[in-house]
Amino acid sequence: MIVEPTTIPGVLLLTPPRFVDERGFFSETWNERRFVEAGIRGPFVQDNHVRSADRGVVRGLHLQIGPNAQGKLIRVARGSIWDVAVDIRPGSSTYGRYAGVVLSADNWQQLWIPVGLLHGYCTLEPDTEVIYKVTAPWERQAERGVIWNDPTLRIPWPLAVGEVILSEKDLELPRLAECSEWHAP
Repeated sequence: MIVEPTTIPGVLLLTPPRFVDERGFFSETWNERRFVEAGIRGPFVQDNHVRSADRGVVRGLHLQIGPNAQGKLIRVARGSIWDVAVDIRPGSSTYGRYAGVVLSADNWQQLWIPVGLLHGYCTLEPDTEVIYKVTAPWERQAERGVIWNDPTLRIPWPLAVGEVILSEKDLELPRLAECSEWHAP
């Protein structure tokens, strides 16, 4: 497995090996020992599988706080996404900065996002499927979010505003500056 750091400490880009032959391929996408060696510790308690029918679906920016704070291991099984992690860890030297990567079924990369970072992505192709593992179960009371296009974050989303498809919940998320009670440095 290839492990590459990103611009944010703790956020890692991982490429598991894929063994290809005339039948298709085999890949070990999670191996506890190898991931611990890379600095990624679970335990993972839940797997999520998301399908987005259209190009331009934006999900996020989300995180959970408190005892239900989640680390996430993101990968794409079909299609491609622009995946973003935003550091809002108190006292972090990269507070307010993002790391963004393209994850796709073709490049077979995964993104590890530790606890304390916002996560979001947009689909770059129709019929995109994202699979991710989390280190804590989903809990409505712990869920928080920041609007995807908060100008202070300067995330270069690869879509025009008119191309974006958002849920009602994500349309109503506040800007980061309005969320000091749960993320202040």
